[in-house]
Amino acid sequence: MRLPITQIDAFATKAFEGNPAAVMPLADWLDDATLLAIAAENNLSETAFIVASSDGEADFDLRWFTPTAEVVLCGHATLASGHFVLSSSPDKDRVRFRTRKAGMLEVARAGAGYELALPAWGPSPKPLPAIVAALGLEGTPETLWHQHRYGLIVLDTADQVRALDPDFRALAREGDVLTIVTAPGDDTDIISRVFACGAGIDEDPVTGSAHAVMVPYWATRLGRDSFTAYQASQRGGHLTCTLAGNLVLLGGNCVTVMEGSFLL
Repeated sequence: MRLPITQIDAFATKAFEGNPAAVMPLADWLDDATLLAIAAENNLSETAFIVASSDGEADFDLRWFTPTAEVVLCGHATLASGHFVLSSSPDKDRVRFRTRKAGMLEVARAGAGYELALPAWGPSPKPLPAIVAALGLEGTPETLWHQHRYGLIVLDTADQVRALDPDFRALAREGDVLTIVTAPGDDTDIISRVFACGAGIDEDPVTGSAHAVMVPYWATRLGRDSFTAYQASQRGGHLTCTLAGNLVLLGGNCVTVMEGSFLL
């Protein structure tokens, strides 16, 4: 079986920036074990699988897999999927994806880039001592939690975020938790780094879903609904962020870096 595959750098303005995702359109769903095996073979932080919908509610059904698990929500691979569809459909200005666990998501054209709409998942205060210790942090930073297993740790400065040297094995022992560390930015309004060790990704390059949790927090703290963000991984990526009611709108660009066939 020959399956088309496209690799796209999301939240990137050129190749080798942002977060790479594989997008694989399917005629029909394969079994879950095969989808997971394909994602493991791709060995990217996410592989997005899309199947065209015929019911009129959505354009495509969408699922995301890391090399070890299916995830509840993935922003960068949704943005990459939107780029995949819209770059080959110049007559369309937006595409709607139906997901199993995060509801309906949309990617729309926005100037030279795109705008991704995600659910706003505002976190609540909760002690996270094991995660704080695994990050090598001293003291008692502000810690918050969202029910989909997102942990948010707020530091004072961008330099603290950049200097983090986590114990990845200790973070993985906390299970499938997305650990987000954030602070006021230096050349952007906010900065972050994100770790998904329990899902097989030590540090994620640029994480849209993490901003679904961060943006409601920072909108309240900054006293405004729109601001800029930078995720300070080795690859790095810039985003624009807007809180619009129960949605988080993320702006960014994508770059296609590879097209080919997966032989199954």
